[in-house]
Amino acid sequence: MRADAQRLRHPGAPGPCFLVSTGSGKTTLLDAMSGRLRHTGTFLGDVFVNGQPLRREQFQDCFSYVQQVGFFQRKVDAVMAELSLSHVADRLIGNYNLGGISSGERRRVSIAAQLLQDPMDLTSVDTQSKEREIETYKRVQMIESAYKESAIYRKTLENIERTKHLKTLPMIPFKTKDSPGALSKLGVLLRRVTRNLMRNKLAVMMRLVQNLIMGLFVIFYLLRVQNNVLKGAVQDRVGLVYQFVGATPYTGMLNAVNLFPVLRAVSDQESQDGLYQKWQMLLAYVLHALPFSVLATMIFSSVCYWTLGLYPEVARFGYFSAALLAPHLIGEFLTLVLLGMVQNPNVVNSIVALLCIAGILVGSGLVRNTEEMSIPLKIFSYFTFQKYCSEILIVNEFYGQNFTCGSSNGSVTTNPICAFTQGVQFIERLCPGATSRFTTNFLILYAFIPVLVILGIVVFKIRDHLISR
Repeated sequence: MRADAQRLRHPGAPGPCFLVSTGSGKTTLLDAMSGRLRHTGTFLGDVFVNGQPLRREQFQDCFSYVQQVGFFQRKVDAVMAELSLSHVADRLIGNYNLGGISSGERRRVSIAAQLLQDPMDLTSVDTQSKEREIETYKRVQMIESAYKESAIYRKTLENIERTKHLKTLPMIPFKTKDSPGALSKLGVLLRRVTRNLMRNKLAVMMRLVQNLIMGLFVIFYLLRVQNNVLKGAVQDRVGLVYQFVGATPYTGMLNAVNLFPVLRAVSDQESQDGLYQKWQMLLAYVLHALPFSVLATMIFSSVCYWTLGLYPEVARFGYFSAALLAPHLIGEFLTLVLLGMVQNPNVVNSIVALLCIAGILVGSGLVRNTEEMSIPLKIFSYFTFQKYCSEILIVNEFYGQNFTCGSSNGSVTTNPICAFTQGVQFIERLCPGATSRFTTNFLILYAFIPVLVILGIVVFKIRDHLISR
């Protein structure tokens, strides 16, 4: 720290108080003491306790300090109260078209944003008020006095005295208990993530019904699939497969882009204190997302499958639901991986959308037959989850189907379209051998999920290493 601190003696104070100017290294010193300072800066030296070297991992969860965020929050509350905005704290600001708070309240919000910057009084020569410094010193003294009267202070002194009489000094005398294990931390994070996200009732509702809303548009458009080839029996079913395989990963992506960046910011901050690692917050979000995704997919499938008149068999309905759950999860988990590498959620949104479009164009075989593609595109198709999901849904819906063609008198049976009246014929033309690969396709499809989770853990471990101070 620079030696440009301003020394202030308050009347009646037991000792000197050093008031240090901005940029002199106060935060850097506290970061070094609390273990937050890692890879950046010129932090040199070692930490010794009782003559033994101490690693950062051993003491980081014992040291911390309150950052300015808490003070800033109190300042926000004070300014809102002063401008009579506390009653609209949880409402959207909106605009003239969308609604929200009133125009007068919007103007007061603009004023509050300026006040939060604490603008300098240009009419005053002394911009760093002595009175403010003295008031700050008084508050510090009050905190110190309150701490010395607390049970925590007395217990700390007792631990220090007891340590003095030990024959063998402990490695970390100020550490009263071991840190919780990884599973305990994960459990706490899971409960906290679930509790916090459940507070947003609108977001929870949208997670559960967004797939259903997409399905309702399809239902209103098709009403019910036909069994007549000349009336679109095959075309409508292929269109449904294309729509469902393309839309479900995108809705999963929307969940991650909307919900996870806030948790990522929290984990970036709290992981610096050694409370947990960033990948544990990622895994907590993944575990919390699973039941929501299952429930949302079941609601969507239950309505769409039977309303559209797809293959009337309970087992087929189960395969249909399971096949669409996977791309929904894959879209969300792929987004989590990219959010570990790209800070801007809007950029991640665009990347995932482009990947999904490329995957369904190349991998599904519904736009162009895979056998007619170039070798590089064929190879690429094997790395797309859309290939396996599409084959599963095609087999699930077309296997065992017998379509009609024209009227019952057989007057239009010469139409070339009528050459394919059995579902098996269409399966072999679109994706040869898919019937025999049905189980294998399921295994490969669901293998994408743990692979993405593991990849996400690796990415967030790297993120922890790169951005930690």
